[in-house]
Amino acid sequence: MNKFVVILFCALSGPAALAAAENLIEPGQWKITSKNVVNGATMPPQVKARCLSPEQAGDVAKTFGPATNTVNSTCERTEYEATGRTLKWHLQCKGQMDMDVSGNFNFDSASHYTATITTKAWMAGMLTNDVKTELEAERVSECQP
Repeated sequence: MNKFVVILFCALSGPAALAAAENLIEPGQWKITSKNVVNGATMPPQVKARCLSPEQAGDVAKTFGPATNTVNSTCERTEYEATGRTLKWHLQCKGQMDMDVSGNFNFDSASHYTATITTKAWMAGMLTNDVKTELEAERVSECQP
C-alpha cells in the first residue's frame, strides 16, 4: 500500500467540531476490520486492534478527521461536516503527488462504527492509486496495559 494512503491511518488529526461532551464512542480496545479495493483488486480483509484513550474517544472529530500534514504536498480541506453521529470530510492535496481523499464515518452506537475512506492519487497526471477502504469497528474490551 502506498505511503500516502497509510498516512491516513497513522497521522489522523483535524479540528474538533463534534462536541467533546457528547461521547459518541467508548474508550477501550477496538477491533477494526478493513476491506480494501486497490486499483480494482479486492484485497483480503485485515483485522487490527486499536486502543482508544478517553481523550481520543471523547473527540472523534480530531481522532478520525483527515490528515493535513503531508510531505512534498499542500493539502486543503474542501469539505468537513460533523453532525449528530456522523463525520464526513474531503481533502485535496497538490504537489509531488496529487491526492483526493474523502471519509464518511457513522458512529451508530457507543461500541460500533463503520466508515468508508476513498483515496485517489496521481503522479505526473497519471492515476497511480485508487483505493476504497471500508471499515467496521467494534469495542471489545478495556485497553490492555
